[in-house]
Amino acid sequence: MSERTPGGARVAVPWVRTRLRSAPGAAAALAVLVAVTAFLAAALPLAVDRYGDAGLRRSLEVAGPDRTTVQLYASRSDDVVSLDAWEAQLREDAVRGPYAKLFALPGRSLPLDPDQSSYGVRTTRRLAAPDPYLSRPDGLAPQFHLVTPSGLAGHSRLREGRLPKAPDGVTASTTAVEAAVTAETARKLNIEVGSVVHVPGVERAPLAVRVTGVVEPRAPRQAYWSTTPVLRGPSLMTVPGDPSRRVFWVGALLLPPDAAPALLGTGGLPERYWMLAPGVSALHGYDLPRLTSAVASLEAGPLLQRARAAAAPTVESETSLDEVFAEYTGLRAVIGPLVAVAAFGTGTVAAVVLLMAGGLAADRRRAELTLLRARGTSLRGLTGRLLAETAVVAVPAAALGLAAARLTVDGGRLSYAVAAAGAVALTASVALPLRAVAAHRAVRVHAARDDLVSARPSRRRTVAELTLLTLAAGAVVALRTRGTPDGEGASGDELVSLAPVLVGMIAALVLVRLYPLPLRGLARPAGRLRGVVGPLSLARAGRTSGSAVLPLLALLTALTTAAFGGSVLTGVADARDRAAVLGVGADARVEGTQPLPSGLAERVRRAPGVRDVTAVSVSYDGMPPGGRLTVPVAGVDPAGYAALSRHTDIGAFDPDVLKASGAGALPALASPEIADRYGTGPFRVRLEDGNDITVRIVEVRERTPVLAGLDFLVVDRSGLPDGPDRPTTLLVTGDRPDAGALREAAGGAAQVRLRAEQFARYVDSPLQSGAERVYTAAVAAGAGYAVLALLLTLLRAAPERAALLARLRTMGLTRAQGRRLLVLESLPQALLAAVGGTVTAWAAIRLLSPGIDLTAVAVSSSASPAGRAALRTDPVSLLVPALAVVAVTVGIAAAQAWWTGRRGSVRELRVGDDR
Repeated sequence: MSERTPGGARVAVPWVRTRLRSAPGAAAALAVLVAVTAFLAAALPLAVDRYGDAGLRRSLEVAGPDRTTVQLYASRSDDVVSLDAWEAQLREDAVRGPYAKLFALPGRSLPLDPDQSSYGVRTTRRLAAPDPYLSRPDGLAPQFHLVTPSGLAGHSRLREGRLPKAPDGVTASTTAVEAAVTAETARKLNIEVGSVVHVPGVERAPLAVRVTGVVEPRAPRQAYWSTTPVLRGPSLMTVPGDPSRRVFWVGALLLPPDAAPALLGTGGLPERYWMLAPGVSALHGYDLPRLTSAVASLEAGPLLQRARAAAAPTVESETSLDEVFAEYTGLRAVIGPLVAVAAFGTGTVAAVVLLMAGGLAADRRRAELTLLRARGTSLRGLTGRLLAETAVVAVPAAALGLAAARLTVDGGRLSYAVAAAGAVALTASVALPLRAVAAHRAVRVHAARDDLVSARPSRRRTVAELTLLTLAAGAVVALRTRGTPDGEGASGDELVSLAPVLVGMIAALVLVRLYPLPLRGLARPAGRLRGVVGPLSLARAGRTSGSAVLPLLALLTALTTAAFGGSVLTGVADARDRAAVLGVGADARVEGTQPLPSGLAERVRRAPGVRDVTAVSVSYDGMPPGGRLTVPVAGVDPAGYAALSRHTDIGAFDPDVLKASGAGALPALASPEIADRYGTGPFRVRLEDGNDITVRIVEVRERTPVLAGLDFLVVDRSGLPDGPDRPTTLLVTGDRPDAGALREAAGGAAQVRLRAEQFARYVDSPLQSGAERVYTAAVAAGAGYAVLALLLTLLRAAPERAALLARLRTMGLTRAQGRRLLVLESLPQALLAAVGGTVTAWAAIRLLSPGIDLTAVAVSSSASPAGRAALRTDPVSLLVPALAVVAVTVGIAAAQAWWTGRRGSVRELRVGDDR
């Protein structure tokens, strides 16, 4: 842009600086909008990566090092026939030699933890120690593994004695070595410093292992100690096939590495091992394909072949890390698409708002741009100028939003955040130029009338609408037939996640086409009404700009996304609550393995929050005829238990059918499998205490509160031998029973479980809780952008409305009539958006719900006690956002009328203003 000076020279006038100085408020508003949008757009992928990483790490922590550590081991190979050669392979230098190569094998594909990885020699068979001073729970001698772990001094603290040392020249014939034990092993097996444990030898005297020290593990739950849990502490094992189920201790003796050849003199069949512990903090959820491939290669692939070349031909690999990855992948594959639905919906609304902001700026500057075109400015020049003035604001604002997102959300891939913020900056930069080019392609002085009533859709618009309709129908059909996208093939299924957005888009286009019909029909009857407010407001509503598709699309998409998201969150909460009720059977459960003490029920009843207590006697090993299968038998008070069943909605029944008559068989409530097996005739059941009862099945229910998830028989407790005096379970109902008071009342006689605690336990993975937070934030952001779209729509018409009120006031219109005029003028579009959004959201949920399973989001386990958690319509999520749209619209219109009435009318009545 340039102008001539009095001397005739041209002086360049910087366009961008001039525009920013002339409209600093508009530039600041655009900068704030872009910065906030870029912040949200950049934070989304960072937050998804963060909760994905946290979920993967939690999965590994829950699985434990015994499943996640990659164990490489090599036993005696067939070509090693010499005892001397095998002794040489078991010495510390020979075991340590290949460790560095084995540790480096996965490289960056599978990060490993050098501090928790280890190597050594261990016996593969347990060795019984006959020493009489050792603990013998059932008179059986304890058994030991002999292990020579590397780095024992660095992973433990010495509590007593000293660390073991290997004698010089240890061979298979060595008769005595030293060892250390953990404090837990020493305590449970009655071992002290100086104790000697004798393990049997092979064709030689027993190997004497003298305990020289007691150590305390520094990190007992990490991989060094927990890959083989027996290292940190002993465990009780049951004798296989023993009818008496006698138990014996199994522990570990920790020998120095150079003492490994002495193990050849025992029957333990020693082997070399190398433990490769994954670096949990370095693992990322988005690297799962690479991680899974590396683990598969270590188990049976090229990396295993390289391990054999580095260590020994007999090296084998063992790990369950691939199963842990598969479980996590399955959970993420279900959760990810649900988050994508909210992300796409909110992203669509945000994009529409950015386009609306550009459209508002273009409309406000219509006269200026028309004049520029009339004075010869080319479309290319006009586009460049507008692009420069918006980019100089949008790009720094987007960079600021990106920086804020990075500071707020740690971790995650920066490239995705940069791409998201860049997309926001690009959209904001091109919105005004594209809108201006579309409106000023031809040079004109006056624009044609652009009313909803007078507008007629073009063929191009019809083709575009039909194309969108086809895409939406395809997405909905795909989602209904095969559910949300999952697995590695989900990358190309974004169309399915866009289905709610496309449904809202089609609804917006259809409603904009149908909107003029009632206005045309009401125009003539309204003209016969008394007063000017009604007819004038209807006429004004009909003269709304024909470009109302974008605002309506924003509102409908936001309402659909909010209703969809609200229904998802409500469905997840309901599924968790139902699973918690089924898992506990009541609001709280007090249960013992033996009959509960007398008076416990009354103490529990007095606890805060307790409304009622139902006592139940449970015999878990009832023996029906045949003697092969057992069935739990519950003795209940029919009236109280029926009330509990109605309260929990678990197998409700009529208490009268279960009451014992005192003669004949006891009426019984049974599970379907038990009813199919024994029919409705009387049959005998032997209880755990040896007493027999005769029962007859009178009612069949899928579940019952005290034995949910099991086959069962429920009878009147008064008909059991000594039934009223032998309750084993108390089922508590009430309003948030106090957990501390219940546990204090139960003491050590029973276990206490609460419905609220079970509910919280189902949120087991950060992947679930993180997805819920992102979903909630996305829905909230979508609602905020919807309100902003509504404000932009009203701001666009604000100058014209202010001028109209000023002119009508000169004709005698009162302030009250002015307020009613603006409110009634805004109501048709607000009602259109509210009703259309409610219907669209309801239809979208009904259409998409068969293909969406919320079970993985609701509970951490793959099988929920409540079964499949389906998506259902939440009335609150449907109606509240729609009513909010109407309320905000009416409030803004009333506020505008009030503010216009307080201001003077001189500015609005100036001649020549284009209003």
